[in-house]
Amino acid sequence: MVLGVVSIAGAADVKIGFLVKQPEEAWFQDEWRYAEEAGEDYGFEVIKIGTTDGEKVLSAIDNLAAQGAQGFIICTPDVKLGPAIKARADMQGLKFMSVDDRFVGSDEQPMEEVHHMGISAYNIGKLVGKTLVEQMNEMGWDYDEVGYLEMTYNQLPTIAERTNGATDVLLEKGFPEANRYESPMKTLDTEGSFNAANITITKHSDVDKWIIAGGNDSSVIGAVRALEGQGFGADQVIGIGINGSNFAINEFEKNEPTGFYASVKLSARQHGYETAELMYKWIAEGEEPPKVTWTAGTLMHRGNYEELMD
Repeated sequence: MVLGVVSIAGAADVKIGFLVKQPEEAWFQDEWRYAEEAGEDYGFEVIKIGTTDGEKVLSAIDNLAAQGAQGFIICTPDVKLGPAIKARADMQGLKFMSVDDRFVGSDEQPMEEVHHMGISAYNIGKLVGKTLVEQMNEMGWDYDEVGYLEMTYNQLPTIAERTNGATDVLLEKGFPEANRYESPMKTLDTEGSFNAANITITKHSDVDKWIIAGGNDSSVIGAVRALEGQGFGADQVIGIGINGSNFAINEFEKNEPTGFYASVKLSARQHGYETAELMYKWIAEGEEPPKVTWTAGTLMHRGNYEELMD
């Protein structure tokens, strides 16, 4: 166990909520698991709650206060709930910080007064774009003959920043704007991507090579499946996801390569363990977390995924 100086609350008395918007998703389950690791190391209790809409968020904050929690970490289902979450947390006397998705205020600007640990979404998107360019060049593809499936989900700013980052790099490196085909997804999962990609591919049946970028692994894998369904092989597709999830690992473990070339692996451990650790130290030791902490990603592919997972 990690020993620390506990001056404000005894470790055994510290209870920290960890609220996530999609409790069934592997990323959030990993965050919970790592937060519980921090709880075991420091001796505090983690209260895990799935909060899939605004009503559940506010109810969970009240519930945490009733259980004697002193603070919570949240990935909100809607970044525009930021002011309401802050008001309810302040009313209940709870410390809190956001993780993954940053709150925005009524002016639609980031709520800089709220402590946050997040992914540098735009820079991670740029890594996707850079890798797509490198792979096209390595394969000797003529950009004019390639279609770009931009799997968008602009309702969520973090996802929009990722796809914008990838697209900006592609255009900067000379990829033709005319070959960029935005494919808006109704849901941020494999089915949503599959359906959106199918529409675009059918409209542009003259394209015989494709690159794909999206906000997570599922949004790229769904598009890869759609292309496979229309007869495209792995040598005609370059798709790069984000998260380094089990979905990506499943692709890398297939006997034959697919069009899913790589994923930018993010660190759920940082977002789970370190946010819980920061919150504990804020509660127990009076050590305020940094206002903003940005985390980075690592490119993961068939050649290195086992090493990265280890």
